[in-house]
Amino acid sequence: MASIAPISQQIWDMKYRFRSADGQETERSIEDTWARIAHALAEPEDDPDKWQEIFYKALEDYKFLPAGRIVAGAGTKRNVTLFNCFVMGNIPDDMAGIFDNLKEAAVTMQQGGGIGYNFSTIRPKGAPVKSMGSDASGPLSFMDVWDSMCRTIMSAGSRRGAMMATLRCDHPDILDFIRAKQDPGRLRMFNLSVLVTDDFMEAVKSDGSWDLVFEGTHFKTLRARELWDEIMRSTYSYAEPGVIFIDRINKRNNLYYCEDITATNPCGEQPLPAYGACLLGSVNLTRFVKDPFSSDAALDLEALDETVRTAIRMMDNVVDVSNFPLEEQRHEAKAKRRIGLGITGLADALIMCGVRYGSDEAISLTRQWLSTLRRSAYLASTDLAKEKGAFPLYDEEAYLSGETVKTLEPEIQGAIKKNGIRNALVTSVAPTGTISLLADNISSGLEPVFSFSYTRNVLMPDGTRKSEEVSDYALRLFRRLNGEDALLPDYFVDAQILTPEDHVKMQAVVQDYIDSSISKTINCPEDISFDQFKDIYMQAYDQGCKGCTTYRPNDVTGAVLEASQSGQKTDEQASLPLDEPTPRPKDSFEAGGVVYMTRPLDRPGTIPGQTYKLKWPESNHAMYITLNDIIQDGRRRPFEIFINSKNVEHFAWTVALTRMISAVFRRGGDVSFVVEELKAVFDPRGGAWVQGKYVPSLLAAIGDVIETHLIQIGFLPEKQSPDKQNSAHQVMPVGGAPQKTGLQRQCPECGELSLIRSEGCDTCSSCGFSKCG
Repeated sequence: MASIAPISQQIWDMKYRFRSADGQETERSIEDTWARIAHALAEPEDDPDKWQEIFYKALEDYKFLPAGRIVAGAGTKRNVTLFNCFVMGNIPDDMAGIFDNLKEAAVTMQQGGGIGYNFSTIRPKGAPVKSMGSDASGPLSFMDVWDSMCRTIMSAGSRRGAMMATLRCDHPDILDFIRAKQDPGRLRMFNLSVLVTDDFMEAVKSDGSWDLVFEGTHFKTLRARELWDEIMRSTYSYAEPGVIFIDRINKRNNLYYCEDITATNPCGEQPLPAYGACLLGSVNLTRFVKDPFSSDAALDLEALDETVRTAIRMMDNVVDVSNFPLEEQRHEAKAKRRIGLGITGLADALIMCGVRYGSDEAISLTRQWLSTLRRSAYLASTDLAKEKGAFPLYDEEAYLSGETVKTLEPEIQGAIKKNGIRNALVTSVAPTGTISLLADNISSGLEPVFSFSYTRNVLMPDGTRKSEEVSDYALRLFRRLNGEDALLPDYFVDAQILTPEDHVKMQAVVQDYIDSSISKTINCPEDISFDQFKDIYMQAYDQGCKGCTTYRPNDVTGAVLEASQSGQKTDEQASLPLDEPTPRPKDSFEAGGVVYMTRPLDRPGTIPGQTYKLKWPESNHAMYITLNDIIQDGRRRPFEIFINSKNVEHFAWTVALTRMISAVFRRGGDVSFVVEELKAVFDPRGGAWVQGKYVPSLLAAIGDVIETHLIQIGFLPEKQSPDKQNSAHQVMPVGGAPQKTGLQRQCPECGELSLIRSEGCDTCSSCGFSKCG
């Protein structure tokens, strides 16, 4: 086993170590994992044995780090995708199309893919829906539906779903979008970003007016600076939303001639078209530093070139061996063969070379290193095109005319003209949070070191959380070479010491060499003034960045990382100690920062269950809902659900719903929230009275059935109704006696399960909310 920190060993064991279907460990060490990946990615080659050996050498000692989906899934024969994230299809402005997209999102997330969506295509709140004679509920209401769906799914590989939502800066609901996450409980599964146009930025600079429009209809005019300040104040106080400079992204896109981009993956490093796929990998710069912490310390550019060329070939092969949740995603990936090779460990590599992050010397070295990576990556892709053919949508004249391609070195342009290019886009910089932790806790992506020593809270399989003391790779290496008591040089700087300007400069210089985009969080001190804060975004725009995300400590966003009190300070850092409690950097997006490590429960061959009959007044056919259980720790608990009905109208979403709920059940733990999520769904067309009780939607009725079953098997305690005669709504187990559900429903005002129907009105016994009619 490679010598790594204990938490790195644990991350490998819990997230990436391959186990057979019966739970048997088939990999004894990380070297076995590398061998599995190398074998799987060499399969498309004419001489797989030769390339398997070459691929293994690139993976060895963590030199090349494929993204987590590849490490976890390659060669396992599981029905998972090796692509980390997707931007989903364009959402049509009609109910059927919206929920078709919801189903596609659920299927994609179930296979392990994060998703990005542009909600700008949905008409604003209050706009007329002529076919229904009603008013639209707006994009935010449907984002709530996506958010609820995402909370029920634990993606393949033990991660909760990750989502990005974007909205154009001229959409009439943009103010509601900006303020959405000011509610601590709303849209927690989303990252939010505003699509900012060049025209809007010019209007901000000139203090011009700004029109909010939808499909040619004007809704409102306001000052551009007023809207800009609204974005900035929300971000200043709540760390959301981010900003995406969408015109710049489309103008600099190598595929400008055949696609339009309106969204990104959840962390923002991959702007993608409809059904675009995000394939990521990172070169670990720390492994190429020769003579670290000496006067001769330098990056081995020849070794870097060799590894980059191998990594490009490996990533190109991923396109051919991966599963895809949807056929549209497969077609998009193979038509363009887009990949995103980037870097990780930049901050540690700079430290190992004795250079302060954000300094002029750091800017110069980063340019040199990224220039080498870009050259090697593009030339490797042109070599592959000569051997295997260019990507199918390659158009030589259009491609070479692209704004970004025209900035490439003449050597690269000449190779493209001669051979074509295998991959339409080649480079990207991802946050690499867990992968960097796996690689002995190197710094993540292009980020500075978050803290040289900190406590990480990890969710364990049994539902408990374990605190792990973690120290940075460069710090441990320095102490190994110089002694535990050696004073840290002044180039040991972390994210809390650096200025926002340092962050912006580093982001801008890296972006110069990246054809896609990069994930970067600019950490800001809590006491930064608002004017200084909002200037960061203008600096990012003026320096050529494609987007900007900041983090300033606030009361809404939680922290997964806490700085340790054991870090040693330098003289320069005495007034800025390493042991200050610090916030979670936003780029580490894994369900709010928690690394989920639970494994699905195994299914026995035969399990007990119960079938319930549910008759919804608007349907001619009853639903038959089957819930099966297993025994765990002496307790009967739900394991899976099936819904059958002759009503084909609901077939697609009932299948999607049962698959999602079953996935939650199989993860174990407290799954009672599924009941409350379903019972809180209100049908905008109105619910129905069922056996004397008002049920707000068919989904809420299904939630009642699940609740009844959980009470019946003893998983939930039986509810005591103050008026049993008024409990009314009953579901009938097939072949058994009626089982009563709870009397009270969820209050739309306070959220408590205390809404009762009395004298023709809904009344909440907790907050006094009342609605009649």
